[in-house]
Amino acid sequence: MPVTALKGVGGAFAALLAKLHLHTVQDVLFHLPLRYMDRSRVVPIGDLALNTSVVLEGEVVNCQVLISRRRSLLVTLGDGTGQIGLRFFHFTAAQKNQLVEGARLRCYGDPRLGASGLELYHPEYELLQTGVDFKPLDLSLTPIYPTTEGLSQVRLRKLTAQALELMRGNSPAELLPSEINREFRVASLSEALAYVHTPPLDAPVLQLLEGTHPCQQRLAFEELLAHHLALQRSRAEARREAAPQIVPDSRLLDAFYGGLPFHPTAAQLRVTGEIQKDMAKPHPMLRLVQGDVGSGKTLVAAVAALTALAQGWQVALVAPTEILAEQHKRNFEHWLTPLGFPVTWLVGKLTAKQKENALARIAAGDAQVVVGTHALFQETVSFPRLGLVVIDEQHRFGVHQRLSLRGKNKESGLWPHQLVMTATPIPRTLAMTAYADLDVSVINELPPGRTPVNTVLVNQQRRPEIIERVRSLCAAGRQVYWVCTLVEDSETLAAAAAEATAQTLAAALPELRVGLVHGRLKSRDKESVMADFKNGAVQLLVATTVIEVGVDVPNASLMIIENPERLGLAQLHQLRGRVGRGSEASHCVLLYAHPLSRLAKQRLQLLRATNDGFVLAEEDLKIRGPGQLLGTRQTGALQFRLADLQRDAHLLPRVHETARLLQTHHTTSVTKIIARWFFDQQQYIKG
Repeated sequence: MPVTALKGVGGAFAALLAKLHLHTVQDVLFHLPLRYMDRSRVVPIGDLALNTSVVLEGEVVNCQVLISRRRSLLVTLGDGTGQIGLRFFHFTAAQKNQLVEGARLRCYGDPRLGASGLELYHPEYELLQTGVDFKPLDLSLTPIYPTTEGLSQVRLRKLTAQALELMRGNSPAELLPSEINREFRVASLSEALAYVHTPPLDAPVLQLLEGTHPCQQRLAFEELLAHHLALQRSRAEARREAAPQIVPDSRLLDAFYGGLPFHPTAAQLRVTGEIQKDMAKPHPMLRLVQGDVGSGKTLVAAVAALTALAQGWQVALVAPTEILAEQHKRNFEHWLTPLGFPVTWLVGKLTAKQKENALARIAAGDAQVVVGTHALFQETVSFPRLGLVVIDEQHRFGVHQRLSLRGKNKESGLWPHQLVMTATPIPRTLAMTAYADLDVSVINELPPGRTPVNTVLVNQQRRPEIIERVRSLCAAGRQVYWVCTLVEDSETLAAAAAEATAQTLAAALPELRVGLVHGRLKSRDKESVMADFKNGAVQLLVATTVIEVGVDVPNASLMIIENPERLGLAQLHQLRGRVGRGSEASHCVLLYAHPLSRLAKQRLQLLRATNDGFVLAEEDLKIRGPGQLLGTRQTGALQFRLADLQRDAHLLPRVHETARLLQTHHTTSVTKIIARWFFDQQQYIKG
């Protein structure tokens, strides 16, 4: 039944709904609430979680107008358990005069990471008078739906109410085995949908907010199943395609290993063997290699590249940033050029002439190794014999981008093998689900000589001591990173600005050469500073998080990270991995602003307690969710409507068992389940 069957949905409204992929009444029913508004209780600021609507009460600690790229009013609210920023980009003088220090507020909004730490953007608020008790604004939960510009929550709720009314006489098909509903203590799929869209007044609030109500779990189960089936189908489609069968050239590999100043680890050799076994098969390799920072993934990629090159196939390596691509280019040039395989460079900053030459060499097959960024995805890039694609930090690319390289073989008609790498340790639960179409290899061993990094938490008030520590360390011939989170100076209280910090440190440490790197520098200038730091001409590098990946300076043994509470654990761990790359004892100082919320303190203490990226990734997944860890908006593969991989991990064994049952005995149901949950199933099946 098309959406136009619903009252009030004409052509213009239908076009608006189409932006959300809502074409039928069933689509509306399965357009589930992102979350619920709960105005029935006040949440302590110290207990806040990201992206969850909350009611807060507190006292204004500070109120100021900030003049940066965009004028804003920043109100700092505290309640004894922590502080949060209320940011208004549109405000009046009367508002500013109301929100004075000491004023008590009740406000409502969604906490997210902003320039001052946790912030609410344009929250609803009211001034509280002394002696007036808090009164809940709502008696029951109100659903909040994903929407698009021009489509209000009120309109979506009315539309959903109509769809639910129609559902009473025409229930969606039960596509799962009948015992599934019984296991979740749910009468039917229709009951689960009605409950989730319109929770009754006596609904268990906490259960619904946490997503653990049986009706939510029944729907989450089917969504996880649809996701798994879609990726399994994508994998099966890929397996039916033909790929070059490539066997290793032992003579060339012996020459490669013989030229290395070190011996590969057992984990590197094991993963290399798994890759070579895949590449010898007649269908495309689809393998994810994950390993902690510094575990030697690039070496593994080089061996895979050499395996393809020895048989006359071209190799493409794609990285998300020019800095990281540059690092790979240098390594590949160092390792492969002496063996007769020069490296071609293709990035956005090339001149038109340079790009034209590179494209011509690639199309002619003369460019055997091509390293680049997003530029490699462009339609103008054509490979006659592409045998292997290596994608680094794959979660930063869209699904369509990654899969577009499959069709680059214009002459051979064969699919290239794909090797995907990430330095973000991915929890097993997440890897099983997010990468169900990929085989997974883990490099779980660091090269010999790497020392664990000692991590300490230091209050900003002890900044002068840290500066003295930098002075003595650099005097002893070592190098230091100082990581900030802002690029240009502003009046923002809690976050340090890289440019101002660089000037301050240069004044305090006149005997040192201080370098500055941030995302707004021209690539040429950025690379020049990085090169100076790598060769020792710069002793202290002040940088934003652009140095998270892509630089390897063994002489750097100290990193200071300002306002670490603003970053995720996985990102902090990646940053910390820039030190400890030599044999010297290395340290990471987390320079935090007081006061820390309970949650921030818990997270930073965990970072201090372990150097195990997988432990930290599990914790990050609990706190921030899979989208933050893997970059949901980029992957396209984790846009769950209701399911949560960490919360619902216990469902996965039953999901996999049900998937096998359906694939064996109910293949028509498989197609229907995928179509019900994924608006654009082609993205999973065909890429």
